[in-house]
Formats: sequence, structure tokens, C-alpha cells
Amino acid sequence: MSPARVHLSRFWSTDRSLTVFLILLLVIVFVLHPLGDLGFLNRLWIGLVFSFLLVSGVAAVAQSRAMLTLATGLSLLALLSIWAEHVAPRHSSSVLRAASVLACLGLLAWVVLRRVFQAGPITMDRVQGSLAVYLLLGLMWTSAYSLVLLHDPDAFQPAIPAMAAALQPKLVYFSFVTLTTTGYGDFTPVNPVARALSNLESLVGQLYPVVLIARLVAMELQFRDK
Repeated sequence: MSPARVHLSRFWSTDRSLTVFLILLLVIVFVLHPLGDLGFLNRLWIGLVFSFLLVSGVAAVAQSRAMLTLATGLSLLALLSIWAEHVAPRHSSSVLRAASVLACLGLLAWVVLRRVFQAGPITMDRVQGSLAVYLLLGLMWTSAYSLVLLHDPDAFQPAIPAMAAALQPKLVYFSFVTLTTTGYGDFTPVNPVARALSNLESLVGQLYPVVLIARLVAMELQFRDK
């Protein structure tokens, strides 16, 4: 194993990596997507940062050979589909991109959540890791909405063109508005699957903080009693 990979693996095995992971997600959700929707940022840069996020996720699971193999395969598929869509946007590449990104984000959320809930004291880095999972949930639903929209272009009203450059920023916005149950009403799901996904996301958005806080408090009290 090369020295660079050793140092990278060691870093991603520490709680500090959860903070870095959260920062990357914050940049993607609250900086790159809004700037891309305003036309100030090329989608290529969003793809670059997201690619780095996937590579970072692979590094985070490098301790398990089986998990590393699975994460590497999913990440490569997601990266190829993302870049293929940049080169030649097609319906098939968009579907593959949304499905593979959804699988990658789900795997990353599971890995980070395992890191948050592993034995030991509840540090600020772990709390930030739990926030990263919350953001990953919003991005996961974004990919799910993309799949619905690619199947039914009229899944939302007003209509969002499935192959438009501004698709992802609008779906990211809708996903997080739904996750936090803000509900401005500027986009409305009319497709039955989109409605079911919206209801489920709202429910998860309410239950996740409650269950998370209860679990972290219980773990901290258990650690102090030892």
C-alpha cells in the first residue's frame, strides 16, 4: 500500500473526517447548486466536487474489503454516468446517473451513520457526521425524484423539464423544503410515486432528529457511566 493511501485511509478512519465530509456536503447543497441555478457556475464544477465526495466516501469504507469493492463499483458507475451526461446528455445516461448516485448516497449514509453510532464518547465530529447523514438523505430523495421525473415529465407542477440544466438545483431545493417540512408550495408533486416519496421524506425529516438525539444522548450517558 502506498504512503499516500495509508495516510488517506488513516485520516478517513478518524472522527475528523466526518467534519470534512459535512463541509463537502454543505458546499454542494448550499453553494454549488444555487450558483449553478443562477448560471454563475458550470455544472462541470458541481460534477467535480461531487466526484471528490464519492471518492472520499470510498476512502471512508476502505477498512472492509467487501465494502470497499461494493463502494468502488458503485462510485465508478456513478462517476461514469455523471461525466457521460456532461459529454452527451441522454435519457438513458440520466436514468443511470440518478440510480447509481442514489445507491452511492445510500451506502455513504449507512457508512457514516455506523461511524456516528460506534462505541465511544459522542464528540462534536460525530454530531457533525449525523448532520452529514441528514444532508445525504436530502440528496438521496433528490435522485429518487429525478428517476420519477425522467419517467413522468409531468410529475411536478409547474413542470420541470427532465433534461434541463436547472433540473438538479430545483429538485435539491424541493427535496430539502420537503425534508424540513417547510412547504412553500411553489412546486407540487402530482405523480402518485412522487407524492408517496414526498410523504415519506417529510416523515423521515421529522423522525430522524428525534431518534438521533435520543440515541446520542443515551450513548453519551452510557459512556459516562462506565
